[in-house]
Amino acid sequence: MKLNLDKQESEFLNKAIAHWEKEQLLSPEQAEKLRASTEVKGFDWMRLAQYSFWVALICGAIAVGSLIISDQVINWIKSLYYTPDIIIAIGSGILAAGCFYVGRRREKMVPQRVFSNEATIFTGILFTACSIAYFGKTFDNGSGHYSILFLISVFIYGFLAWKFNSRMIWLFALVSLGSWFGTETGYQTKWAYYFLGMNYPLRFVLFSMVLLVVCYLLKDKPFIQQFWDLTYVVALLYLFISLWLLSIFGNFGQLNDWLQVKQITLYYWGIISLGIAGGFTLYGLKSKDAIAREFGITFVLIFIYTKYFEYLWNHIPGTVFFAVLAASFWFIGRRAEKIWNLNA
Repeated sequence: MKLNLDKQESEFLNKAIAHWEKEQLLSPEQAEKLRASTEVKGFDWMRLAQYSFWVALICGAIAVGSLIISDQVINWIKSLYYTPDIIIAIGSGILAAGCFYVGRRREKMVPQRVFSNEATIFTGILFTACSIAYFGKTFDNGSGHYSILFLISVFIYGFLAWKFNSRMIWLFALVSLGSWFGTETGYQTKWAYYFLGMNYPLRFVLFSMVLLVVCYLLKDKPFIQQFWDLTYVVALLYLFISLWLLSIFGNFGQLNDWLQVKQITLYYWGIISLGIAGGFTLYGLKSKDAIAREFGITFVLIFIYTKYFEYLWNHIPGTVFFAVLAASFWFIGRRAEKIWNLNA
């Protein structure tokens, strides 16, 4: 049975075989045998399946929204208003457990149906969030300390991710962790604009750095291996998105205060952000850390072009503005093409 590859994978494999044959690591007979053992697939059915399931979920949401417009459904929903929160919480929990059970069973029985299995697990995640929210409403004492619900979600999603070995559920655990940090720091300051003198972007820079340190400390631990790279990526996302916002708004907590100052006065935040992105780029290049390298390079460009728009949008003619943009992207494209050809 031949190995079915798409066009890009086939081209890469043929280049590798040609290189090994040239270096005399493979005999011509072995190289030809390897080439004959593969074939290019005519259509990427897996990608079609992925897109189809996403479209199905979107259309399903639209269908539900259209159904809700019906007067009969609206009256039925009004009657649910008086349903006790604890009943909704328990019902959502049962539905979530059912989705996880079905999703887990399908993964064992039909593992090749990746996207339909993930859609089932994703539905369970949503019902879990609904259950936690309504349990929170049930036991709410009016304190407004709802950040505790996000913390509970972290442990529940973390346990489910470990139990089902699901990266998708682990992603929601990491998102819940960030949500808990943001809401908890807001609650501790009675929703003031600053926490220990930091606005939200700056405090999330600190949060992401702590997450990165923990991530590296746990790198060799067996229980985190299947989730380590995802945790690393999410931590870097928290870091660089926070730095990007910080480079624009500085450490201002109110939009009105930010509007009173000139953007050029916040240049040092841009320099700090650019320096951190450059540091990750160099670290990635030296240590062959592809994730750090790609994040660093990407956000170096984002930071540079953000400042370009901030400082020059209203100060130079549109023709010159976009001509410079075109030239810069052309230069980047040529350099990237050259590097790709050297590595090919």
